[in-house]
Amino acid sequence: MNKNQLSRRNFLEKTALVGAAGVVGLSALSSCNKKTQEVDYEFPPLLDLAPDGKTLRAGLVGCGNRGTGAALNFLAAGNDLHLVALADVFEDKVWDCRDKLLKQRIDIPEKNCFWGFDAYKSLLEADLDVVILATPPHFRPMHFDAAVQAKKHVFLEKPVCVDPVGARQIMATSKKAENMGLTVITGTQRRHQRDYIETYRQVASGAIGELTSAKAFWMQSHVWFRTREEGWSDMEYMLRNWNSFCWLGGDFILDTHVHNIDVVNWFMGKHPVEAVGFGGRARRLTGDQYDFFSVDFEFDKGEFSHSFARQIDGCANQLGERIMGTEGYTNCKNTIYNLDGSVKWTYDYPKNKDGRSTGVVKVSPYVQEHIHLVTAIRTNKPVVEAERTAISTLTAIMGRTAAYTGQKVTWEEMMKSTEKLGPDTYEMGPVDMEFPIPVPGTQHKA
Repeated sequence: MNKNQLSRRNFLEKTALVGAAGVVGLSALSSCNKKTQEVDYEFPPLLDLAPDGKTLRAGLVGCGNRGTGAALNFLAAGNDLHLVALADVFEDKVWDCRDKLLKQRIDIPEKNCFWGFDAYKSLLEADLDVVILATPPHFRPMHFDAAVQAKKHVFLEKPVCVDPVGARQIMATSKKAENMGLTVITGTQRRHQRDYIETYRQVASGAIGELTSAKAFWMQSHVWFRTREEGWSDMEYMLRNWNSFCWLGGDFILDTHVHNIDVVNWFMGKHPVEAVGFGGRARRLTGDQYDFFSVDFEFDKGEFSHSFARQIDGCANQLGERIMGTEGYTNCKNTIYNLDGSVKWTYDYPKNKDGRSTGVVKVSPYVQEHIHLVTAIRTNKPVVEAERTAISTLTAIMGRTAAYTGQKVTWEEMMKSTEKLGPDTYEMGPVDMEFPIPVPGTQHKA
């Protein structure tokens, strides 16, 4: 047994990261469980602030709202952290981001502001330690590979690609990063969220017995889109409306629902091996994406997960995950139930001055993941999360392919697929591409 593999029976003795409250909960829930299972998972350090150490200089590639937010999260993770460069395909995005940061008293030198399709290359030539990659996901594999070749630590926003070719490229670059001793943290913030982590510990200790099934769901109103403005070329329109085009965003089963899919993979300890599903388009106004997905994933030993997502206004909304076991079930976030529905365990959130639960974790998971990044760099204990997030992204792609085609799709097919979305060259102007809405039964697996 290696140092990262812990049986459920000796889980408490072997991990030094369980808090006092967690020890009580684990002891209570696992004392009667005589089964043992191997647990191979590297838990993040749940610090309130990264330790002091060498000054770290970061550059941001992708200056939209998520990129700007990620940059601020990085700066909030500890002391002596600096954002020193910006890059985006659009000049106005760069200056808008710079202005927002300036209001936070973060002044990016104009000489370190770059725009255009090759702006990331100019940014990587600056004096940097860390690169934050937050462009539309289509560009992530290319940018990630360039950042690793430049020997930079990376924060990699999810999803990490939009097609099987990109997923395999991320996996390969992940191995390069490991061999080079770099740290790569991804934007799967639930894996850095204290209540999710503690619930995972409980489940790993045997709190709900053997895992049998799961469901993942993200149903919400329609998100942002942009209509075409006069003077915009094909490429500019798609880039400014990237959330509506599959080649840029991967459809929302990747863009948002990948979070829930990743949680199921995490708790199950593996990815599914096949998928069957459906989806459709009802009310979207732009692009070529679906409005809803419903996918059944099957794992290697017959366990299954139902994954469903929707983005339509005026409907009932819900968000989350559920894992079923032979002795109970959990919402993955903060509660474990007996099979009869009674509560077996709940996460102990911090309390306010009146002694009441705040219902929120002490540190935002969006900041916690950057604390992990900075801690790994400063303690010289590299962590690379890119491959596991590529696996979760490819799981979502497998579900998307099943829905688009109406066919059963296997993991083996995804790992061999030649599907690569997007144009052959990147330049502003007309784009020789067609964007038909996928019709199940008429599409083919690439």
